[in-house]
Amino acid sequence: MYFSWFGSTQNIAKEIQKQTNSDIFEIVPEVAYSDDYDTVVDDVKKEQQEKARPKIKNKIENIDEYETIYVGYPNWWGEMPMILYTFFEDYDLSNKTITLFCTSGESGLSDTEKTIQALEQSAPMVKGLYVSKSASKEATSDVKEWVNEIK
Repeated sequence: MYFSWFGSTQNIAKEIQKQTNSDIFEIVPEVAYSDDYDTVVDDVKKEQQEKARPKIKNKIENIDEYETIYVGYPNWWGEMPMILYTFFEDYDLSNKTITLFCTSGESGLSDTEKTIQALEQSAPMVKGLYVSKSASKEATSDVKEWVNEIK
């Protein structure tokens, strides 16, 4: 499952799906973000300050059937998007293995791994993958190496 605004995280999610033959689910916000970068920057910073929980438009009906959940997101200024907090609050991932991947300009995973582990204390986590947004279209080998490493 993934959330992507610009498409970078979506590129990685599709590559993971291809290499693992797994299902894919895109988190779609009930209220779409603007296509304008500057507007999104302002909106996201406001969401972070307010600790907002944007509503998710769609649902995973059969989450109980999965043992491993790949969770992808852009890293926005050292923080995962607030809609990911909504996701973790809406779904019980107890005893599911969480495998993180993120994209960003330079932030890497930052402290998002620790944040998610605190939200999902009974879910084991696997080493996450970071891909710079500029490399997301050419990340096939990086994803393959990571998938093989975490198997």
